[in-house]
Amino acid sequence: MTPPDVEAIEGCLIGQAIGDAMGLPMEGLSRRRGNRLYPRTHRMQFVFGYGMPSDDTDHVAMTATAMPVPDDRPERLAEFRRRLAWRLRFWLLSLPAGIGKATLKACIKLWLGVPSTRSGVFSAGNGPAMRATILGATLRDSETVLNAFVRESTRITHTDPKAEYGALAIAYATKHAAMSRTSAPPEMGSFLEVLDRILPHDAPANELRQLLARGHHALQNGQSVDEFASALSLDQGVSGYMYHTVPVAVYAFFRHPDDYRSAVQSVIRCGGDTDTVAAIAGAIVGTRVGVSGIPQEWRDGYRDWPWTIRRLKRLAKRLSMKSGGSAENGGISKGTIHFLMVAVGVVLGFFARSVRNLFFLVIILGHIIRRMLPPY
Repeated sequence: MTPPDVEAIEGCLIGQAIGDAMGLPMEGLSRRRGNRLYPRTHRMQFVFGYGMPSDDTDHVAMTATAMPVPDDRPERLAEFRRRLAWRLRFWLLSLPAGIGKATLKACIKLWLGVPSTRSGVFSAGNGPAMRATILGATLRDSETVLNAFVRESTRITHTDPKAEYGALAIAYATKHAAMSRTSAPPEMGSFLEVLDRILPHDAPANELRQLLARGHHALQNGQSVDEFASALSLDQGVSGYMYHTVPVAVYAFFRHPDDYRSAVQSVIRCGGDTDTVAAIAGAIVGTRVGVSGIPQEWRDGYRDWPWTIRRLKRLAKRLSMKSGGSAENGGISKGTIHFLMVAVGVVLGFFARSVRNLFFLVIILGHIIRRMLPPY
């Protein structure tokens, strides 16, 4: 395997975290109300000029830490699924705010003993798209491997085919970003050709093709991101439905492939599920431009634990070594040893993570109160 560019992986992880933190204050608001309450989209504004990420960053980091040396052998895929399942189980115990209904149900099923092969629920929420960015940034060599990992990552929580097709679109957009880092920006037409080849020709896949084709047409006409969202009847905001989130996030990338700031701000101005759409768009553009392409003042205003900028960089370095085939012997420990390692990590970090989430929830409640006040 060709080792992926560690700067691309750093850009993906940190780009998703920064986009998440930038978009969080406006999450759930309509385009008009969000822009009136939070007009300063040029800086962090979650708490006293600083930003914190939501579950979008948790998902991409959990996926990254769950990845073994990637190949499409059944044992590797099963290993990835088991590792991700345990991370989802323990993540739920820290009481994360804003968890999606489908993901919540899947995590509960996992704790009730339902195998990870049958824990998913029928939903087309955008949760799997949060986890797909890092897969596209790292699994560059084989479509077979990338497709298989996206499938396992998706079906552990979501079983609606739309969820898987949307996650594939995000993974391949990120892959395009990673592979074009040293060349001209990728063309949306070539991206659509690849996606047309890998997606089946059923009704849900054809619907996604049509939505993305509308994006290609809008791009040729020079439409802005919010104009494209309006053309999809998303004037009140981009929802958490996979086929709303994916076309807008992908369009933002191809509209602003080398301008992280513009890509993130443009999707935030659309309103709706702003943290997730900004996180995904930020991850794709961040993969292409690297950490240096993410505004320094946004990075300086980012605050979180455990997913600090420094830790995300360390994770990117380890992940690039794994993908290149130089990971620890045979991949990752399995069975009982792996369970004990995860359990020890949870015990050590559980209380700190819970305190962090409690602090996060208090700030969220403050924003809810603020939304009750003018301007309306």
